Amino acid sequence: MQTKADLSYIASVTRVRAAAGVILRDQAGRVLLVRPVYKNVWEVPGGTVEPDESPADACTREIREELGLSIPAGGLLRVDWVPANPPWDGGLMFVFDGGVLTADQVAAMRLCPDELDRFEFVEPERLGAVLIPRLARRVAAAIAAIGRGGVYLEDGVATSNS
Repeated sequence: MQTKADLSYIASVTRVRAAAGVILRDQAGRVLLVRPVYKNVWEVPGGTVEPDESPADACTREIREELGLSIPAGGLLRVDWVPANPPWDGGLMFVFDGGVLTADQVAAMRLCPDELDRFEFVEPERLGAVLIPRLARRVAAAIAAIGRGGVYLEDGVATSNS
């Protein structure tokens, strides 16, 4: 049985937001980026982890909702700690490997018009010119991890234990 002191401590523990994104590539090795209708920036497909949802499940759900594709999240490529930036709390950003899309999958993509207005496949070397710096670092680190497994990041930069 938990005491009032236990509950008080639990209530005081730092809480963080979580989001999950996916690296999807085309046959030429370019990375799929999407343009949300509510932002003026490019992103990778993905979004916020909902209550009682795992990051992998959130990733799979977002691929289905945003792109109309049934692709499970693949292996974890990176986890990135993003410091608080009010009004946002700090957060953990999970990046999964969605693999290489076939031409049929690309043709079958249907963007959710309430969320996205376009997509583009971008060469990895051009990501820094297209994405905001923090996301460009995260995506570059995730691409570097394909086939090698995940490494812990802080604000898009590998830490000394990585």
